Amino acid sequence: MSPGLLDDVFPPPVRARLEETADLLDPSLISEFDSPDAVRALASAEVLLTGWGCPPVDAGLLGRTPRLRAVIHAAGTVKTFLSPAAFDRGITVSSAAAANAVPVAEYTLAAIIMGAKRVFPLAGLYRARRTHRTGADLDRQHWLGTHGLTVGVVGASRIGRRVIELLQVVLDAEVLLYDPYVGAAEAELLGVTRTDLDTLVATSDVVSVHAPDTPETRGIIDARRIGLMRPGTLLVNTARGTLVDTEALTGHLVSGRLDAVLDVTAPEPLPAGHPLWDLPNVLLTPHLAGAQGNEVGRLGALAVDELTRYARGEPFAHPVHRADLGRIA
Repeated sequence: MSPGLLDDVFPPPVRARLEETADLLDPSLISEFDSPDAVRALASAEVLLTGWGCPPVDAGLLGRTPRLRAVIHAAGTVKTFLSPAAFDRGITVSSAAAANAVPVAEYTLAAIIMGAKRVFPLAGLYRARRTHRTGADLDRQHWLGTHGLTVGVVGASRIGRRVIELLQVVLDAEVLLYDPYVGAAEAELLGVTRTDLDTLVATSDVVSVHAPDTPETRGIIDARRIGLMRPGTLLVNTARGTLVDTEALTGHLVSGRLDAVLDVTAPEPLPAGHPLWDLPNVLLTPHLAGAQGNEVGRLGALAVDELTRYARGEPFAHPVHRADLGRIA
C-alpha cells in the first residue's frame, strides 16, 4: 500500500487505522477496470470503499467481484452509482450521508440567518451606494430579522432533522414540518408542528427544502405553491434543484416578491444568461453545502469506523437498506 494516497485526505490517527484494515487500489486504476492489476484486485476484493465520482457498481462490475461482501461509501447518496443488484447478492452497504448532513445543515442555518436579515440585497445596496441603509430600503426588502421566525422544513431527512435541531438550539423559531413519513408521535419528539405542504408554504417566513429526489417529489415546490408564499418569504434549497420549479420561481424573484438561497438548481448550473445570476435578492452557490475542505475528514472517519466494524464482524452503524432507495436522496 502507498501511504501517500492517504496523506492529503485523512489526519494521521484516521490514516493509521485505515492502514491497519485495508489495502488500497491505486486511484489511477479506477478508470481502467480492464487492466490486469484492477482485474486482480477486484477479483479478490471483499469490501469496496467508494467515494464521490466512483464508477458505477453495476451488474457488470459485480460479476467481476465474486468475493465482494460490503460497499462502504465515504460520501452521501449511493443511488447515483450502486445498482440494486448489489442488495440482491446480499452485499451490505454503508454510507457516510450522516456525516455529510452536518455541513449541509450548518450551511442551511447560515443561509436562514443571513437571508432573514436580508444580508444579500442590503449588502448589495451598501456596496453600490456607500451610504447607510434607510427605512425605505428595509420596507422595500420585506425586512424580517431572526426573532420569532416560522421556518417550514420540507422533508425530515438526516439533513432536515439536523436543521430542525439547529433551529431549536440557535434560534427561537417555530418549525413546521411536511413529511408524509413522519407521524404525529414522531413530530412531537422532533418538537415540530406537522402540517400539509400548502399550509407550510403559505404560513412560513422561510421554506427550507430537504426532501430526496424521487418521482413523487420532483417539482413539489411548483408554480401554485410558490404563488402561495407570502411576500418576503425566503426559499432555501440545499437538496436537489429538481424539487423546485425554477422558471416559476424566477418570476417571483425578479419581481422582488420572494428571496432565495439556492445551492442547487435545475438545470445545474443555470444558463449563463439566466436572470437569477444577477438578482440582488438571490444567492446562488455551486452545490457546496456538502462536505468541503476539512469537512471531508468527517466522511473519511465515518467510513473508517464502518470498515473497522466490518473487520470485527459487527453490523454497520450507518447501513443503507434496499427498502431505503425509494425515499433517500
